[in-house]
Amino acid sequence: MRLGTEALALAYLVSATLFILGLKGLTHPTSARRGNYYAVAGMVLAVAATLLHPAVKAYGFIVAGISIGAVIGVVVALRIKMTAMPQLVAALHSFVGLTAVLVAIGIYLIRAEQGALNTVLMAELFIGSFIGAITFTASLVAFGKLQALITGRPLVFKGQHWLNLAIGLAMLGFGVDFVLNNNFASFLALTLIALVLGVLLILPIGGADMPVVVSMLNSYSGWAAAATGFTLGNHLLIITGALVGFSGAILSYIMSKAMNRSIVSIILGGFGGGGEAGADTAQAAAAGKGIKSAAVEDAVFLMSNASKVVIVPGYGMAVAQAHHALKELMEILEHKGVEVKFAVHPVAGRMPGHMNVLLAEADVPYDHVFEMDEINPEFSTTDVALVVGANDVTNPAAKTQKSSPIYGMPILEVGKARHILFIKRSMKPGYSGVENLLFYQDNCSLVFGDAKQVCEKMAAELKNA
Repeated sequence: MRLGTEALALAYLVSATLFILGLKGLTHPTSARRGNYYAVAGMVLAVAATLLHPAVKAYGFIVAGISIGAVIGVVVALRIKMTAMPQLVAALHSFVGLTAVLVAIGIYLIRAEQGALNTVLMAELFIGSFIGAITFTASLVAFGKLQALITGRPLVFKGQHWLNLAIGLAMLGFGVDFVLNNNFASFLALTLIALVLGVLLILPIGGADMPVVVSMLNSYSGWAAAATGFTLGNHLLIITGALVGFSGAILSYIMSKAMNRSIVSIILGGFGGGGEAGADTAQAAAAGKGIKSAAVEDAVFLMSNASKVVIVPGYGMAVAQAHHALKELMEILEHKGVEVKFAVHPVAGRMPGHMNVLLAEADVPYDHVFEMDEINPEFSTTDVALVVGANDVTNPAAKTQKSSPIYGMPILEVGKARHILFIKRSMKPGYSGVENLLFYQDNCSLVFGDAKQVCEKMAAELKNA
């Protein structure tokens, strides 16, 4: 059975519609599951319709590729932890970029043999290859930073912007030569230069900017897919790539706005490191700095006598996998008549929506989770703000210290709460490498220990309180 031109176009139209509905569903947690179903249905239809395209003559390599990919995908999906999702997303972006490069090279070789090259096609190959190459290596570097295979600190050197500019102009020059003169050597040269440029663009970006970087790479992968769609003459791939490209770009803008920074400044500079300070004895370090620490029993006493508790999750919660313990803590407090809300900063964690995904996994009700702009006015009437490993997004230095690298970034204003309980494993700074001034406030006490173990102990103590 083969699909005709009209049937294939109709199948692609339905698939594109399902993709759009899928994106719309992802705009809110309550509809996100439905949105995923729409997107999966659209992809199944798109793949099935493509396999029935008259141009497909044999299925051997296709079936082999799908089978191998399916096995790898299932194994990874079953084993991956939610804390590792940011680096998994970065790795998947790299696959899209590499695919765009390989398709561009393959199409060139096929069309060259057929004598069917033209200026428009070669321009498409140029665009697809350099976007794909940059996406590939940039995503690999982002994966390395997130996985702590390389330092999360910005690797900055004098003249790096001029070097990047020179490399970019060289790539453009080779691209023009390839398009105008059909010089395959120039095509290979521009691709290699783009691979290097991808590395140099991400190395100077610090850990605090990684959520925006992951979102930005998502946009790049979309444009790489769209360019590949033009090369292959596949309208659905063009539409899908454009959807991913634009949505990723819009999300990057929203997140950079939440950090009070421009996307350009993030790409060209970046700030913050990986929190790689040496190990310390938590209580001793805190005492040496005049910072108060509290026992779990003290924290339980404050929360059990509170009327409102706001929980602020951060990457420390994700690392410790403490979200299920926090759900139990919430239920016990509510059973005792305490109002409990969760406050989520737009860039908390290592990727967009990281905290929302974890809280949803723990079945925390959607109506208990509030974004920064919604919850900030409530901190002044909050009895206890329980911060679980959220450093940079609660740091008052962003509002008070102009010399701080995070100055100007909107924060969750937990400092206005009557009492602040900050669960923290050690006195190391957050991912940006900036010390949190919140710790020095009179109303703040640090509860040291693994977030999951501390929250589980709090829940157990509260049951008996």
